[in-house]
This record gives sequence, C-alpha cells and structure tokens, in this order.
Amino acid sequence: MSQAAIPLDPRNLSLLWATTERAEEIAALHARLFNPSWDVASIVNSIEHPASASFIAQIREPAMLAGFIIGHIAADEAEILSIGVAPEWQKRGIGRRMAEGLVRAARRAEVKRVFLEVAIDNMAAGALYTSLGFTPAGGRKGYYKHADGTATDAVILALDL
Repeated sequence: MSQAAIPLDPRNLSLLWATTERAEEIAALHARLFNPSWDVASIVNSIEHPASASFIAQIREPAMLAGFIIGHIAADEAEILSIGVAPEWQKRGIGRRMAEGLVRAARRAEVKRVFLEVAIDNMAAGALYTSLGFTPAGGRKGYYKHADGTATDAVILALDL
C-alpha cells in the first residue's frame, strides 16, 4: 500500500520539538517542497536560535517525517518562518496541527500576535491560515524569488491572540 493510500489516524501522528539531529531530514523535505530551499545549516541555525519554536510532525507507523514548522517567538510576537508537509501526507490536517501547535506555544509565551507570509497564489495555504483566524496585515512585492528568476508577491497575515 502506498503512503498516499494510508489513512491518517490522529493517534499515529506526533508533534515533536524539532532538533538539530533531524535537520538533514527537514532540509531534504524543504528541498522537495520549495525552490529555492533552505540548506541544512539554515535549518540548524533556525532550530538553535534562542527564539525558536519549531516542530516536526512524525508519523509513527511507518516511521517517517511528515512535516515541519519553523517559527520564532520574540517578546510579544511570533512568526512562522516556514511550514511544509510531505506531498504524500498533504490534505490530512497535518499542516493545521503543526500551526495550532505553534500557536499554543505562542499563547503560553504570552504572545499577542503571530505573523507569517504566504505567496498570493498559494490558495491551499491561504485557506488554512484564514480558517485558523489569520487576517491580512500587509504585503511584500516580489517576496518569493523563484529559480527561474521570477518572483511572486506575498501577503502578510496576522493572528491576534
């Protein structure tokens, strides 16, 4: 049975703090999802940063990394820097669980607002963030640079806690 055919039992998914020991796996998944992607050193730096609030979504059986969320919490603000779910595990609520986990960590840290940027053409991610209560708070022209030299605008979204 292919991974895409395996139904996701919520009890088969763990949300764990990201560690540098998993940086190579996270970077490999990031490379599958984004171009340009973050290298291992960038992942390590983000996880080791004192403000890090980063998690992985771990499938227990079969054991595999299903996703990651890299965020930072500083003073009364938090930011989701990158989030991704392996293609074979997408559209099963994993991205939602990771975002909700980061928001819970932000609430515990007494954060007042969580920010993120999303490409204006990433409808699936935009719908997820809107369903979580994020609202537009600005924009960034040409924020996402593509390998072919083109760029895509980003919408800055914010969630008031």
